[in-house]
Amino acid sequence: MEGGCLCGAVRYRLASAPDDAGWCHCRTCQLNSGSPAMAFATVPTDDFVFTQGVDLVGKIASSDFGHRRFCTRCGTPFLMQVDHQPDTVDFSIATLDEPDGVTPGFHIFYASRIAWAEACDALPRHDRFRPDTRGLSPD
Repeated sequence: MEGGCLCGAVRYRLASAPDDAGWCHCRTCQLNSGSPAMAFATVPTDDFVFTQGVDLVGKIASSDFGHRRFCTRCGTPFLMQVDHQPDTVDFSIATLDEPDGVTPGFHIFYASRIAWAEACDALPRHDRFRPDTRGLSPD
């Protein structure tokens, strides 16, 4: 699978099939995407490969546990990597050339959803992370 940004300056390729796709309703994803929620999927870190415009890829610490990468020319959000899962990255499904090939299967940070953007599906909803999220210490 391949994808890229709005202006076409940055392109990437996935070296493996994505998995663990979901919707994130956290406030950071809302601000990053400009939408009520962001659809994401996961691949091993080394399997997300920038193939064009890597010098235009910016990085920002978006929380106390992760950072995001984006096109510095047009702002398209590409991925997030979190400290508690260093072997994987979560990427924005909508940046794929063919995003219909990856379907979200759950909602996270649903407690942070915007009231007028209620999900109209029967997917599992989690107030924060899913209980089985890898790398998190039990509360």
